[in-house]
Amino acid sequence: MKKILRISLLVIILGLFAATIFYLYNKSKEKPVVFKTDKPFVTNIVKKTVATGSVIPRKEIEIKPQVSGIVEEIYVEAGKKVNAGDIIAKVRIIPDLVNLNNAEARLDRAKIAQEDARMNYERKLKLFQQGVIAEAENQQTDIAYKNAKQEVDAAEANLELIREGVNKKSGKTTNTLIKSTISGMVLDVPVKVGSSVIETNTFNAGTTIASVADVGDMIFQGKLDETEVGKIKPGMNLSLTVGAIENDTFSAILKYIAPKGVLENGAVQFEIKADVVLKNSQFIRSGYSANADIVLQRADNVLAVKESLLQFEGDSAYVEIETAPQKFEKKFVKTGLSDGINIQILSGIDKNTKIKVPQLAGANK
Repeated sequence: MKKILRISLLVIILGLFAATIFYLYNKSKEKPVVFKTDKPFVTNIVKKTVATGSVIPRKEIEIKPQVSGIVEEIYVEAGKKVNAGDIIAKVRIIPDLVNLNNAEARLDRAKIAQEDARMNYERKLKLFQQGVIAEAENQQTDIAYKNAKQEVDAAEANLELIREGVNKKSGKTTNTLIKSTISGMVLDVPVKVGSSVIETNTFNAGTTIASVADVGDMIFQGKLDETEVGKIKPGMNLSLTVGAIENDTFSAILKYIAPKGVLENGAVQFEIKADVVLKNSQFIRSGYSANADIVLQRADNVLAVKESLLQFEGDSAYVEIETAPQKFEKKFVKTGLSDGINIQILSGIDKNTKIKVPQLAGANK
């Protein structure tokens, strides 16, 4: 009985040893590499570049006051449409004390001079009527009196302008009413009632009361890298993708390329502008960010392969084609346009050719 147990145990040990040796042997054998294949296909290849920028109105005007003072009333708000000549705001003048004092003193002097001229005129008129003085002398006093009256009127008008910003006698609208100079939409009203504003003059651009723009005439304004700007020209079509409007694109026509570049973040950028073709169903707000796809070259319905299938030898490109199951040989091809993913094949293979897909290093490990 013991002998049978020993023999059985020995057989089991030998079986386990043989199974281990067989397992290690099979594991040590290299598995045959099976390469995948791919075929050429017919597609459209488009080579394009992308310019980043924003959509803005072609005409955006800042409305500024012609007088300094305090904003008394505002008649519009952002988003409202206005016509040229519509009143946007009213400014209450805070007169300069020095100018006001000079104007009041001028009026007082003019009134004194007028009273003196009047008394002199009346005295000379009586003497003329009595035949004591000549007509020419009387005429001089008449002219002096009229000039004195004119000076009083001018001094009163000047004082009124300083106080109110308007001369009522002229019948003209006061310049304290700020009007829109163009028709369009109010984009922004940066001031509030009670804000101090400064008039536009030689030394100061003035305070902006409102920004008005024609939102029916929009342009794309963006920048393009110097490596791409030499490939574009005015008149080219652009496809705009507006970040705030999903699943929709807009057409645009390139109109302007800056003759001078600007260094930004280590790269020279050139400004471009394009006319945007608006859609009636979409409203584009000023300042929307957008990307413009500019088609540089395109080839339609051409034979192509994935660019990752290409291999290179010197200046020549080749692929490995299957001549028999898992048997491959080198075949040089002539390539054309590439979009970075697919590349056009001009000659060397046809659409029935099976091409070896190169494996990345370590793919079978």
